[in-house]
Amino acid sequence: MSISPFFQHLRSAYQAEINDLAFDSEGQDVLQKRLKDRRKELGFLLQMMELSPEMVAVVLHQGFEFKLPAAMDNLLSRESDELPSWDSLQHAIAQPKWAQDLCRVILQEPKGDWFLAVAAGLEFMYHSVDRHAAQNNESDDDQDEDHQDADKDGDKADAKNAESERPIDSDDANDYKSREEAGADWLAEQGFDRKD
Repeated sequence: MSISPFFQHLRSAYQAEINDLAFDSEGQDVLQKRLKDRRKELGFLLQMMELSPEMVAVVLHQGFEFKLPAAMDNLLSRESDELPSWDSLQHAIAQPKWAQDLCRVILQEPKGDWFLAVAAGLEFMYHSVDRHAAQNNESDDDQDEDHQDADKDGDKADAKNAESERPIDSDDANDYKSREEAGADWLAEQGFDRKD
């Protein structure tokens, strides 16, 4: 799948937006409640759809079923000024009634057609990450089985034992913690809630 710079730029922002909505400060899963609240704010959010489409697109999270992945791959390869019309994408997408109702409201906006193509692309990428991760895990499992079959003389077991005896470097742990804190600081500067 070839992803244009436009969609690559929005991908992590959309993922972060969903992640930010998913859990409250106590770690409770509140995604559905927060999505419902966002959908009630659609009128206000539409003002931001051109400048921050990833923030508005979350109202349609879980509102697309992708029937033709090839059509979506084609969409993701395009830049923002080359996106197909929403009408030309609808054959590749099924939606529940609540999402169709939101789309009708969005289509009344001057950039509504463009925005729906962006929102569909973001949601497709979001689910593609899950699909690719599952495929990678399956191929990792296959590779593990291959390695186990090839390792009849025990060399792998000896190497594994030696590796487990290696002490954990406290600098590695500190570097990881510093990166985590820096990431949390950056997200807070962008307006996201801290997950402490």
